[in-house]
Amino acid sequence: QVQLVESGGGLVQPGDSLRLSCVTSGSAFRSYTGGWFRQAPGKEREFVAAIRTSGHTYYEDSVKGRFTISRGNDRNSIYLQMDTLKPEDTATYYCATSRAILSAIRDASMYFNWGQGTQVTVSS
Repeated sequence: QVQLVESGGGLVQPGDSLRLSCVTSGSAFRSYTGGWFRQAPGKEREFVAAIRTSGHTYYEDSVKGRFTISRGNDRNSIYLQMDTLKPEDTATYYCATSRAILSAIRDASMYFNWGQGTQVTVSS
């Protein structure tokens, strides 16, 4: 069982930046796609970004140009650099692994090994 641990969340002002980290005990991201999702109170969990084993990256439209997903060289971590944060980015952010084909990469049901989440709050 692969365990993922997220960190890096916090309370920031609009326009600020945060960098989220997701670390595993092994080189999980050598074999699996790594994804970031978020869930705001009363809303469904939504796709944010993913990075495949090939290194190709994918983003939800509202974060394109502001968020960047990356992977550590040792393949046991992924990161989410979040710039120009907006109040609507407020949510709990989760990382997970997947073997999903490209057409399903945004589908949360195709992911497993979910972390416990890290809270991001953007407020003035």
